[in-house]
Amino acid sequence: MRRRTLLTGLAGFAGGLTAVATTPALAHGPRRVLHVRPGGSVQAAVDAVTGPGWTIVVHPGTYREVVDIPVEKGELTLRGASRDPRAAVVVFARANGTPRPEGGTYGTAGSATFTSAAPGLTVRDLTLANDWLRADHPDYTGTQAVAAYVTGDRSHFDNVRFLAHQDTLFADTTALDAFDRQYYRHCHIEGDVDFVFGRARAVFDTCHFRTLRRDVAFTPKGMVFAPATARANPYGFLALRGRITSGAEDAAYKIARPWVPSYETTAWPSLVVRDTWIGPGIDAAAPYTDMRETYPWQTMRFREYANSGPGAVVSVPENRPQLTAAEAGEHSRRTYLGDWRPYAGR
Repeated sequence: MRRRTLLTGLAGFAGGLTAVATTPALAHGPRRVLHVRPGGSVQAAVDAVTGPGWTIVVHPGTYREVVDIPVEKGELTLRGASRDPRAAVVVFARANGTPRPEGGTYGTAGSATFTSAAPGLTVRDLTLANDWLRADHPDYTGTQAVAAYVTGDRSHFDNVRFLAHQDTLFADTTALDAFDRQYYRHCHIEGDVDFVFGRARAVFDTCHFRTLRRDVAFTPKGMVFAPATARANPYGFLALRGRITSGAEDAAYKIARPWVPSYETTAWPSLVVRDTWIGPGIDAAAPYTDMRETYPWQTMRFREYANSGPGAVVSVPENRPQLTAAEAGEHSRRTYLGDWRPYAGR
């Protein structure tokens, strides 16, 4: 997929808006609201936040920049001015192997367009994208290019689009011994290799996962999830009431493979996919695979429950571990998120 395709339908929102006031951020009264318009900078607005409870409103346009929300900017809301998440786009092009000006490369986490370590973050109605392309850099070996790297506890994303290829959404934790919680609702997440990965305790509620077409000869073409859950954490990723669709040929993708990082070899990846429609792009006969033979997926906490669609057909039962009804009751928004209930009233 070329960069132009990745952002199809987005650039038009920026056109004709450059004449709007270009002040990076304007504060309005005691409501503690900052507005960012084309010509301005989302990062400048983040930098201007002086305490908890601020809202940054991003007006329609394309903002080509890197945004980093540090831990001290907690309880921040970042939202698009339009309810259409395609209207306001934060995008950058950088990969793991991209050289740093001071030497070395950015690495996977450093490639992210959007990074947040802030607790209590809420993001709504935006697109976060990394439009770096393998085809433009055939000499790179580090091709991970992250759209969003999220670590803060109580991070809430609602109606947000995450666009990239490899490692689109890095849902991680602030520390190896932290069980930081994340909640994604009505989000669109697309990519090809391990495009939802990390250590977080994360709930994906009514989200759409879209696998991209890849012009490669091998299969699988990629995997949706690559959890790296800590062994001490009882819960990892929970995907419920969503959809998994594909732009690739039938059976080209796997649902998941376990990621056991070299810096945490005791990890015990956990993934539950339940009440989800799974399209034909997923290999129904063998929907899981290994990242390394040392850590076979069969020894991990991978389970399904009550899924539907052609990619959910259980033709080889040993390849698709299922929860019982009683076990399924333990895998809910409430059990994963505890006393934090961002879904209340919905």
